[in-house]
Amino acid sequence: MTVRGGRTTGPNGASPELAGLADTVLQPGFVGVEVPDWLRRRLAEGLGGVALYSRNLVDSEQTRALTAALRAENPDVVIATDEEAGDVTRLEALTGSSRPGNLALGAVDDPGLTERVAREIGLDMAAAGITLNYAPVVDVNSDLDNPVVGTRAFGADPRLVARHARAWVTGLQSAGVAACAKHFPGHGATAVDSHDDLPTVAYSAEELAATTLPPYRAAIEAGVRAVMTGHLLVPAYDPDLPATMSARILVGLLREELGFDGLIVTDGVEMPSVAERYGVTGAAVRALAAGADAICVGGERKGPGVVGFMRNAIMGAVADGTLSEERLAEAAFRVRRLAAWSAERRRTAGETSPAGKPAGLAAARRALRVRGDGLPLPAAPQVIEFVSETNIAVDRATPWGVASPLAALLPGTTALRLGSGDPVPPPPDGRPLVIVVRDAHRHAWVSDRLDALLSRRPDAIVVEMGLPGPATPGAVHITTHGATTASGQAAAELLSGRHPLPATGG
Repeated sequence: MTVRGGRTTGPNGASPELAGLADTVLQPGFVGVEVPDWLRRRLAEGLGGVALYSRNLVDSEQTRALTAALRAENPDVVIATDEEAGDVTRLEALTGSSRPGNLALGAVDDPGLTERVAREIGLDMAAAGITLNYAPVVDVNSDLDNPVVGTRAFGADPRLVARHARAWVTGLQSAGVAACAKHFPGHGATAVDSHDDLPTVAYSAEELAATTLPPYRAAIEAGVRAVMTGHLLVPAYDPDLPATMSARILVGLLREELGFDGLIVTDGVEMPSVAERYGVTGAAVRALAAGADAICVGGERKGPGVVGFMRNAIMGAVADGTLSEERLAEAAFRVRRLAAWSAERRRTAGETSPAGKPAGLAAARRALRVRGDGLPLPAAPQVIEFVSETNIAVDRATPWGVASPLAALLPGTTALRLGSGDPVPPPPDGRPLVIVVRDAHRHAWVSDRLDALLSRRPDAIVVEMGLPGPATPGAVHITTHGATTASGQAAAELLSGRHPLPATGG
């Protein structure tokens, strides 16, 4: 060991203090349902965060044991996941969410209900030992063909999204779990998925102020503890760098103009939209230099070694002047401040489970919209469910649909699940036909097959479980505003007559 400028340094010339700062700002994922040895070592050395995904979570008991094991290595670790509680769920990925997602809550448009649902989510997360929720999505879904937002957004009206962003943040954080509004400055007005490539938001600064920014203002006013950056090119503010790496956007817009002083966390820096341009470590360093405080990296693609590479890259950037140590220290301070907030909330927490009747199914029922007459079904139907591709944020294994809950309510119900390459059999005669789709307007093969079925069975009922399109085909058309388990149950109840739609339709 040597001493340079009053600071102790290790054999490689880096100080333990600097290594600690670099460790603090990382939030990596990992593979498996137990804490791997490499992660235990890194946590013991001061790793500041861990991101959990559905691949890590089995049930509530296993999740509590996992988070306890993480915290045993570092009591101050920030444990994060993205529990949007809609189509994107991590805690209920194996069963489907017991709550409807944002689009359904926006369709009901009862901020009190949204706050209650979010509080219940927060209580579940707090009981599981989770610190930070990478939610809510507060993107305004301005583009109907947006491939990544869809039912994850509260809607297309900035004022509606703003009031539900405020309610969701308030509800979640009342349970002691930090909320994280995403994807700043707004992913709704794009037709490219940032998991795959770098989208461009073509709005002017004035259009951004009127459309994408109001929900962030509302979330900040509600005291949101974190904001997640979007891997988006926003030429109105920076024609060269994605928002994640743009000081004009993170500091000039988010910090200075909007007044946010909480934690700025990146979307996954291993996503091709940034990693293919800058590399994972390059993206991390650039994000920190631009004003981000925490670096999220999924961990399933690059392996455990990427965490060490990222720490070394961050320390190297300080050494060569690319990243100032003061900026890194500021980022680490914000991570530790969020951890302290969470620890205090856990210490003073009272209620640990939702009080009263859970709001999820009630909210899903209220979100149903129906056009046409002919319900309930007169007999057990044939159900055909078209399985269209979802974006990468939605776990492929998460169950969805109407057939299973409907069969439980109407014995004799039969079902087919068909993909784009499957032939469609002739529809049955003499039995009701229910056709279930998800984002039908976005998938030509679904629309074509739906039209062909309806030409032979115009009396069929269509259930849209994705983002509603401009048309409402079918003799009866039901919109659930999401494909969660709660939404499927609510639709099945309506079809079977077990729970009719309220007279107001709300």
